[in-house]
Amino acid sequence: MGIIAWILIGLLAGAIAKALMPGKDPGGCFITMIIGIVGGLLGGWLGKVIFHVHSINGFFHLSTWIAAIIGSVIVLIIYRLLIGNRSRN
Repeated sequence: MGIIAWILIGLLAGAIAKALMPGKDPGGCFITMIIGIVGGLLGGWLGKVIFHVHSINGFFHLSTWIAAIIGSVIVLIIYRLLIGNRSRN
């Protein structure tokens, strides 16, 4: 799968991660899209590194989407920990 496919998956995975973790986030739709893209790439990379398998089989495979969503949730948690506290002060 190419980087363009991961960007598309990341956009959707970011929206899914936001739905799984509702709450007030500093930033709007654009930040959510960036979190999704970064999370999708992170999920794909972690799938290869941790499990030593090609978890990224294709755009329509469940493993690809699970990796992207998990990566997006991880990035969203980190974002909330780092930026969320800063915006409350």
